[in-house]
Amino acid sequence: MLRTIGFPGQYTQGPGALDALGEQLARAGFARAVVLCDAAVGESLWPRVDASLRRAGLDAHRAMFPGECTKGAIADLANRVRAFVPDVVVGLGGGKAIDCAKGVAMALGAQVAVCPTIASNDAPTSRLIVLYDDDHRVVGVDYLSRNPVLVLVDTDVIVRAPVRFFAAGIGDAISKRFEAAQCCASGGHNSFGTPPLDTALRLTNMVYDVLMSDGRAACAAVAAGRLDATVERVVEATVLLSGVGFESGGLSLAHALIRGLTAIPSISSMLHGELVAFGTLVQMEAEGQNDQDIEALIELLVAVALPVTLRELGQRDALTQAERDTIVDATLAAAYSRHMTPPLTAGRLARALHDADRRGEAALRRRAATTIAPVDAPGLV
Repeated sequence: MLRTIGFPGQYTQGPGALDALGEQLARAGFARAVVLCDAAVGESLWPRVDASLRRAGLDAHRAMFPGECTKGAIADLANRVRAFVPDVVVGLGGGKAIDCAKGVAMALGAQVAVCPTIASNDAPTSRLIVLYDDDHRVVGVDYLSRNPVLVLVDTDVIVRAPVRFFAAGIGDAISKRFEAAQCCASGGHNSFGTPPLDTALRLTNMVYDVLMSDGRAACAAVAAGRLDATVERVVEATVLLSGVGFESGGLSLAHALIRGLTAIPSISSMLHGELVAFGTLVQMEAEGQNDQDIEALIELLVAVALPVTLRELGQRDALTQAERDTIVDATLAAAYSRHMTPPLTAGRLARALHDADRRGEAALRRRAATTIAPVDAPGLV
């Protein structure tokens, strides 16, 4: 049976990496670049990026990301920059700006390069384009024909972003070990439509090991605005290893649950990685993982101020039966929910949701009783 794994054409990470963007694109043979970024990112980074591109002899044009990655926004942006005839579209910003740049590149038949300014998820290396509606709800996924030709991560930029985004990247990545394992065990396929290679599964295990060993220290460093070796290792894990791991290893309940959680208005505004962090706990409960492993994960999530309860996700009151049914039904309607063994049922999912929330509440009560705050993490700011 054929098995497929995908990689970005080139991955570059380190302090000051943005200054090498023009050189790396020119070396790859590009000549005309559209850079898609929002107003805030453009104000702080566009002059530097523009200078790098022009030093390397590229024609550069800036386009404004409108704030949401919808089909309409992608079509409108593609029409606006079509006359420039770019051969590469650069996504400069967070996950939605990056996905919008991917969509524009696909519409124009151009290649895409990715320069994330936050390490809040593992979108940069993948072919996936997550599409939303104007109410910020996920409505579908498109795919590039190939992975980004370049992913360039400037870790000086990453540590200047709020620590909440960095922690969200940990939340998004920590699930991949469990999701890829379930996808494989259930006979599911990855985003390339094949079973995963062992390499992808090994990468997801590496992600988990790095985050468990360095996640706390790296968050503390970012909270202090300090770039050190733990930050570099965690960024590599959350952006590169997790990105290749999820795309080529496959997803499962932790990501399927996003469809359910975001169907509840009080929860829908949380960051992707925050939702996945809680979803990982739910998946572990649904799998019947041992208490020691679940508690170890909760300890990490609490230490880096990631949510471990529905209350921390914004649901202040107990879920009504109708809300619980909405979460369960929307989750089971997501294709990834079928990557579970034994097959997931509504009752098992409802119990796992309840048990994860109850276990998280117990962990928060223990923390409050001992008056020990998360390690140098200022909370969800």
